[in-house]
This record gives sequence, C-alpha cells and structure tokens, in this order.
Amino acid sequence: MTVWHVVLLASIACVAIKLAGYAVPPHWLEKPAAARTADLLTVALLAALIAVQTLGTGQQLVLDARVPALVVAAALYWLRAPFLVVVVAAAVVAALLRLWAGMA
Repeated sequence: MTVWHVVLLASIACVAIKLAGYAVPPHWLEKPAAARTADLLTVALLAALIAVQTLGTGQQLVLDARVPALVVAAALYWLRAPFLVVVVAAAVVAALLRLWAGMA
C-alpha cells in the first residue's frame, strides 16, 4: 500500500464521517452538553495541532525557532493584534532566530 492509497482511504473516511453527521437527529445537537462538547473538542484539536506542529519533527520532540515564534504569536494574539500582524511577527521572529543560529 502506497502513501497515495492511504491518502485516498483517509479522504474517503473523512467524507463518510461528514456524511454520517447529517444522519444525526437535530434534537441530539440541541442539547447544551452536546454543544459544549463540540466547542471544547474544536479547541482541544486545534491546540493539539499547534503543539504537534510546533514541537514535533517526525517522532522527535524539537525545541527550535518555532517555539519563540509561537510565544510571540500568542502574546500578540492576547494583545488583540490583527491576525496578519501576528503571522508576520511570528514569521520574522522565526526567520531571525534561524538566521542567527546559522551564523553561530
């Protein structure tokens, strides 16, 4: 089985799960517990994605320029800076740290 087979199977599974969501009775989703769980699950999945993309490379835990860039992005987000400013500032921090590490 090649990587493309896995990608194709995963895509089919995602579409099937999405279609199965339409079969859920609406009154199940109107319950406060279901809505709260859906909200918290979204935040947890996004936080996990950020952690994996920031701290992981393959099967290893790596602390590199991405960590300070994430800290800068989080601080700017907390200060309610515009999204574009947050992204550009984080990219500049990561680029400068990688440049500095390359010179050392």
